Order: sequence, then structure tokens, then C-alpha cells
Amino acid sequence: MTRMQPYSYVGSELEVFQHARRWKAYYASGLRRFVAGDVLEVGAGLGATCRFLCDGRQRSWTCLEPDQRLYDVLAASLKTQPLAAPARAVLGTVASLPADEQFDSILYVDVLEHIQDDRAELVASAARLRSRGYLVVLAPAHQTLYSPFDEAIGHFRRYDKGSLLAAAPLDLQLVSAYYLDAVGVAASLANRLLLRSSMPTPAQIKLWDGVLVPVSRVVDPILRYSVGKSVVAIWTRS
Repeated sequence: MTRMQPYSYVGSELEVFQHARRWKAYYASGLRRFVAGDVLEVGAGLGATCRFLCDGRQRSWTCLEPDQRLYDVLAASLKTQPLAAPARAVLGTVASLPADEQFDSILYVDVLEHIQDDRAELVASAARLRSRGYLVVLAPAHQTLYSPFDEAIGHFRRYDKGSLLAAAPLDLQLVSAYYLDAVGVAASLANRLLLRSSMPTPAQIKLWDGVLVPVSRVVDPILRYSVGKSVVAIWTRS
């Protein structure tokens, strides 16, 4: 493995958000068809996302995580609770991987906003994408909703469709871009304007995941996925 600088994730929300099972199942239902072959998940964290997206149809799954503490937990969990496809945990960044390693799907789920030079990051990932493969990004939406919570967990920015698409490599073709969780926008706006909390409580996550997300699953199609707390973009190399 290429030598890398030590990295320490500043957030502490992963333990709380890993219990947002309805939310993860919701976005996974729309992304799963783009996740096939050899998969690279950048910023895999504690491994909560891969357990919703990996359904056994994948040839391999690489969980890439630069934080040593998170990597240790992730690697241990993959041993005790294997994924439905052959999986490995790798400590590092995209640059740490062998130069000739290629993937059919590359995922950034609530990760790109933590990377200062997002354009350079996506260019580096796109160079590892096979023909007809997919680059998938899910990120928090709307800079106007940027709150003490975003700052506390190391978000450099929030995105709208325009700013997310502007970060994409020019040699990729857009497949789809849309918003999710329209009802969740109200909760984020309340936190931004009223609560100004740097960390949601387990009770708040339970309310959002148990009540607001199911309502969003009904409302989002009605609004044609034009409003939401999260934004999704998918590109391919044709």
C-alpha cells in the first residue's frame, strides 16, 4: 500500500446515523441497480452503507477508509459479519490503491462533502472507472442549510444539483441527478434556524428516520424528486 499521511475523521455522528435504517433502505433502493461488478466504496466508515447496497450480485466489494479507528472497526465487522459478496477493507484513499486497479462502480455516500478538493477527487476516481461503469454520489443538499452540525463533522460544503454536476469529470456522461427526502428539508431548516445543534440526538434521528423518511418516500415521487435534503448524481463512462 502506498504510504499515506495519517487521517483522523472529525465527526462522531456515524454511530448515531448507522441506526437510520429506513433512510439507508430508501436511498439504496434507487442506487442498487448501478452497483454491480467490482465495487469501490470510498469513505466506507463503519460499514453501514455497504450492508444495504451489497446484495450478492457484485463480484467484489472494496471498502476504502482513511481513518485508522474506523478502519479497525470496519475490518473487524467484515470478518465477523461478512457481506453478501467477497469484501475487503483497505486503509487509505483512492491514491493508495494499486495504479492499475479498476472498478465497475465507485460510490461516495455522504463522503464527497468531507473532501476539500472534490473535483480532483472525482477525477482520480473516474480514472479507475471501467467502460460502462458508474460513479455514484449522494451528498447533503443546499448550502443554505449549512449548520453547526455540518461544521462540527467536517463538511466543506453542501451541494445542489448544479454545484455537484460542476464537480464531475468532463469525460463522464450524466445518467441521473435528483433530490431525496423532501420532508427532511423542514427538519434541516429547523436545525439551521432554530436549534443550531452541532449534533442530532438519537431521539431526533429516530423521529426523522421513523416518521419523516417514510413520508418522504410518498412525497418525493409526487414532487418528481425536485426537492430534498440530499442530492444524488450518477455518471457513467460510455
